[in-house]
Amino acid sequence: MCLVAEVVHFTPRSELEASANVRDFIEVCRTKLTAFGAALCFDDNVWDVTEALGLKRSKRERIVFSTWGSVNATNPTPLSEPFLSFAKAYLRYQHGLRPTKSIGTRIAALRVVEAALSENGLVPDPLNINPQILNRAAQLCADKFTKATAFRVGGQLEMLSSFMVDSHLMAVPVHWKNPIRRPRDSVRVGKEFDQERHDKLPSPAALSALANIFRIAREPSDVLVSSLVAILCSSPDRINELLYLESDCEVTQTIPSTGQLAYGLRWRPAKGAEPMIKWVIPAMADVVKEALNNIRRLTQEARDIAKWYEEHPTQLFLPPSLAHLRDCGRLSTQELADVLFVEPVDLPAAVRIWARSNKVGATGKGLQNTYSFAEVQAAILAKLPDGFPVANAELGLKYSDALCLIQENLLHFNKATLRGEVGMVSHEHLSNRLANRVDGQRSMFDRLGFTEPDGSPIGVTTHQFRHYLNTLAQIGGLSQLDIAKWSGRKDVRQNEAYDHQSDRDVLALVRSVVGDEKRMHGPLARADRLALIPRDEFARLKVPTAHTTDFGYCIHDFTMLPCQIHRDCMNCDEQVCIKGDEVREANIRMRRAETAALLEQARSATAQGYAGANRWVEHQERTLVRFDKLCEIIDDPNVPVGSVIQPSGIVPVSRLEQAAQQRGLKAPTTGLLELAADNLLPVTSEEADA
Repeated sequence: MCLVAEVVHFTPRSELEASANVRDFIEVCRTKLTAFGAALCFDDNVWDVTEALGLKRSKRERIVFSTWGSVNATNPTPLSEPFLSFAKAYLRYQHGLRPTKSIGTRIAALRVVEAALSENGLVPDPLNINPQILNRAAQLCADKFTKATAFRVGGQLEMLSSFMVDSHLMAVPVHWKNPIRRPRDSVRVGKEFDQERHDKLPSPAALSALANIFRIAREPSDVLVSSLVAILCSSPDRINELLYLESDCEVTQTIPSTGQLAYGLRWRPAKGAEPMIKWVIPAMADVVKEALNNIRRLTQEARDIAKWYEEHPTQLFLPPSLAHLRDCGRLSTQELADVLFVEPVDLPAAVRIWARSNKVGATGKGLQNTYSFAEVQAAILAKLPDGFPVANAELGLKYSDALCLIQENLLHFNKATLRGEVGMVSHEHLSNRLANRVDGQRSMFDRLGFTEPDGSPIGVTTHQFRHYLNTLAQIGGLSQLDIAKWSGRKDVRQNEAYDHQSDRDVLALVRSVVGDEKRMHGPLARADRLALIPRDEFARLKVPTAHTTDFGYCIHDFTMLPCQIHRDCMNCDEQVCIKGDEVREANIRMRRAETAALLEQARSATAQGYAGANRWVEHQERTLVRFDKLCEIIDDPNVPVGSVIQPSGIVPVSRLEQAAQQRGLKAPTTGLLELAADNLLPVTSEEADA
């Protein structure tokens, strides 16, 4: 008789506890949390969180719980259970704990973990998350994203790991660290930095074109956009800070010490800094005043409309010339067109399209159609912005007080401006005007005939002006604290990401600090040698690297091996001196005197019979000879200032030779044991250039 043993899977208590904790965590987030709104349907695989994030955009902000591989698909595949419910719960919990308006990296981290869990056909269970899964997720990030994005998503993976360990949601709790290194952002020379600088800063052609457009623009959309950009060029602002300025934002105060008037704008920083007044430099004050007048002129009617709806929430806005239509039961096609549109439109097609899209019925045919005034009024009132009359609850800003409030479609390329509907200027509105769009819409640069010097189209982003002004402040020597306060930052360390000084900028700053050109000698003192060379070109030179020493410059390549004769620079053929460097010449003469004194002490010790003193005599004699010859060259009036002086004929010390001597072995070649004749040869600046 064959007995078949029943296989019983043993589940450790830690895993049972983790499984129960995950179920409880999901249930709490589903039923008790209200992050993203109490009316949120937890079971939906697409969450519209535009209002929950406080965003006022024409484009809705949605969280799509799609898989890693289908994120860009037209019909993305949702994450698989049980990870899907956990991802929803985690995202909702984290937003309640750490709210942010940029949630892309959080959902990306969850997608990539699910992808790592699902490899090899496994069921993506959050209980199976462990360091190996997280390592695989980090690898997928590094393969797909840029270095900067991969680092940020890796940080979210580390946050997820810490949360699961601290909340006892892992069967085997192990703390995991993000292995993706933060990308270096301190490179100042080479093609990589040149490209980064080009991408982060507006081109000279763009700045010149914007100044011209500000003067010649006549179309309302061009006037509005160029005026907003003029304000961005006056202080390092974020675009959303500008778009939520109040109409009454100007401040003028008298400076007690000078009696002059200071002009500034009331500003509310977007990332945590306190409300402030951003003072405008005098050179830009008149430009900003003119820009604000332009914007107010184009947006005043929209604020009047918003004020009407505040005071008459159930009545359609009509200008005085159309007020008589309020008593009409029905509107003709022409009357409805006058109510709806600011500019003349194609009748009756435009009216018919509007009525159909807004579900307003018509009676009659063609131009003889009539429309119910009550239905038209209800349709337009329903199109008021979400949260009306408050534009931004966090700032306490009402639509009727907002500087950047416009009538709907004022900045649209093809649609007629709607008379009775209002909305905020959005980031997309400006982006569409400042760069050519993929759908063929031309930027205002293109339409007004401005291009780059090579004929290519000009394109800028609103954030480039913030980078540009921060870089100018760095070049101008403004303190890091002042730059941070001017930019509305809480941490001065954030300045670094906006500093794009080139090698030429840094060298110009050094020259201005030195001031007296007589104190600079050699190639750097010449105007035609101001620019540093790119790293890839520098690598092809015979001198791949250099650092300063007490006597000049050391050209030893530390990427190959450490220094073999540390601190004995005068007995090294990689030591370079520059005639005319007063500080280092003084060090050379001081060390020469010290070496002469040490030589006398060594000779005295030799005479007294001290062991090993004779070797010190040899060393000090050799060193003193080199100092003497170097000083002869420095004092020679025939050697021009700026000459490069490098020792020649010196055989560098060999570790292999030293090891052979210590073991009493014969050196591999006698040449390594011989000291070459000491010789110091001056090299003029012209020879160094050659």
